[in-house]
Amino acid sequence: MDFTLQEQLNRLLDAYSHQYDIERNVEVEGFTYPATATYYLRDENYLISKQHVLSAVEQHEYLYFYLTDTLTAEDLQSQIDLSKRAGLGRVRPHREHMFSNVGLVILANTITPEAQKLIKKTRFRKNYRLSLYGWTEYQLAAMEASTNRFYANPAGVGARKILEQNFAPKKGRK
Repeated sequence: MDFTLQEQLNRLLDAYSHQYDIERNVEVEGFTYPATATYYLRDENYLISKQHVLSAVEQHEYLYFYLTDTLTAEDLQSQIDLSKRAGLGRVRPHREHMFSNVGLVILANTITPEAQKLIKKTRFRKNYRLSLYGWTEYQLAAMEASTNRFYANPAGVGARKILEQNFAPKKGRK
């Protein structure tokens, strides 16, 4: 049974909703993403009581979800640029900031070979004050629904695994 891209997105968002805050129909610079997911974690170490914080780190992740019938390299590049600008605009580096990753997760019926190459070669990393105030990496993962193939850049391996866990065919156990 084939699912529509919207049904697949709903299934994927259900998987993300356990750790992420999900927002639907988010407008960014005139374009509406069907969904975004935001992750926030703050970890603190104390001395005797919570009033005496020894150290603290914050981790953020901002994911944008995009649905399309055919993903071309030009369309992909414009979505990368848009989601990167939107995500970097939300980053607030400070002394306790560890990282703020920005990502794009794409569900497409078909992905052109040029777009596949662009996914694999896309890299972005930004350090804040020589990494003393943390860093940002750009994650990119995509699923081609017609062939059930998955693609990711090096930083997007985690998002690719979530796609595979939810949509890859289950292999028989021996």
